Amino acid sequence: MTSENSVGIVTPQRFRSEAPLTLKSGAVLPGFELVYETYGTLNAARSNAVLVCHALSGSHHVAGTYADNPNNLGWWDNLVGPGKPLDTQKFFVIGVNNLGGCYGSTGPLSTNPETGKRYGADFPLVTVEDWVAAQARLADALGIDTWAAVLGGSLGGMQALEWSLQFPDRIRHVVAIASAPKLSAQNIAFNEVARQAILSDPDFHGGHYAEHGVVPKRGLRLARMIGHITYLSDDQMDEKFGRRLRHDEHRFSYDVDFEVESYLRYQGDKFAGFFDANTYLATTKALDYFDPAFAYDGDLAGALARAKAEFFIASFSTDWRFSPARSREIVFALLKNRRRVAYAEIDCDAGHDSFLLDDAHYHAVLRAYLENIAV
Repeated sequence: MTSENSVGIVTPQRFRSEAPLTLKSGAVLPGFELVYETYGTLNAARSNAVLVCHALSGSHHVAGTYADNPNNLGWWDNLVGPGKPLDTQKFFVIGVNNLGGCYGSTGPLSTNPETGKRYGADFPLVTVEDWVAAQARLADALGIDTWAAVLGGSLGGMQALEWSLQFPDRIRHVVAIASAPKLSAQNIAFNEVARQAILSDPDFHGGHYAEHGVVPKRGLRLARMIGHITYLSDDQMDEKFGRRLRHDEHRFSYDVDFEVESYLRYQGDKFAGFFDANTYLATTKALDYFDPAFAYDGDLAGALARAKAEFFIASFSTDWRFSPARSREIVFALLKNRRRVAYAEIDCDAGHDSFLLDDAHYHAVLRAYLENIAV
C-alpha cells in the first residue's frame, strides 16, 4: 500500500555498460548491468538529479510500489515523493541496485560469460569505490554531468562521501546520514561473525550452492539476527520487547521463550528467504574496506581535501553502530578544509535504523537542507 503523497506505481529499468570495468581489486568485469528506478522529472538543464544510495540490504526500489505487487513499498518511501523531504516535484531522484547486488544488477546471481553458470563465489569482490564508478557510467548514459546531491544512509552515506572524492566536479551536495568515514574494529568484528555464520553453513558449498540446488539459509538467518541486534538501540529493544514471554511462562527449553527471540528468528527467516548469501558476504567486505584516509596515513582531512561539494551530515543519539562521534569525525575533517558543512545530531531512540524511520525532527532538518539546494 502506498503512503500519502507517494510517487505511485514505478517500474524498474535496466542499464547495460559494454565497456570493461576495472575494479579496485584489479579484477576486470567485461561489462555489467545495473537495475535502477527514477522518480520525478529531469529538468531541461539536467541540474536537478539526486542519486540515492542504498545500505547493506537495500535496493534500487527506493519509493513507490509495483503494479503486480502493491505491498512492496520502497524502503525510503516516507522520505521520497511529492511534498516529502526529498521532493520529487523539485528533484529527479534515482535509486540504483549496486553492482554485486541481488536485485537484478550484475552480481553473484548473474551468469558468468566464461562458464555459462552463475558466478556464485567467482564474482569478484567489489568496493564502495567500484559502486561509485559504476554509478558514474549510469549517470553518463542518462546525460547527468553533475548531481544536485548524492544522498544515503549508513553504507549509502559512504557512497555519497566517495562520490565527492572520486568525482569532485560531478556533485554539488553530499548528504550522509548515520554513516562513518570507516568502520571501527567492533563493526568489522560484527561483520566477520556474520560472514562466518554463512561460510560455516553446510549448504554454502564454497559459494556455489546454486549448483547444488540449495541455499545456506541457516547461515543467512544467523547473520541477519546478528545484524538486527546492532541496528536497534538497547532502549528500543527494551521498549518493544522487554523480557516479555511468548507463552506467559518459562518452557525450560531452547525453543522461543522471550518475544525478542521470536522477533529475531522471524527477521532471520524472512531475510534468508530472499537475500543472496554471496551478496551479503561481499557487501560486508565492501563496508570493511572503505577507508578514504588509508592512502593518507590515516589523515581524514587530507583525504577530504579534494572534495568540492557542500555537505549535510546527520547522526542519531542512540546509534551505537555508527555513532554520532563517527559523523563528527567527518564534520571536523571537512571544517579543516574550509568546506561548507551542516551537521545535525538527532535525538531518536531507534538506534541505527533511525535513518529509515519517519521521525519528525529528522525529516524536518533534512527537508530544510534539501529545500535550499538550488537546481
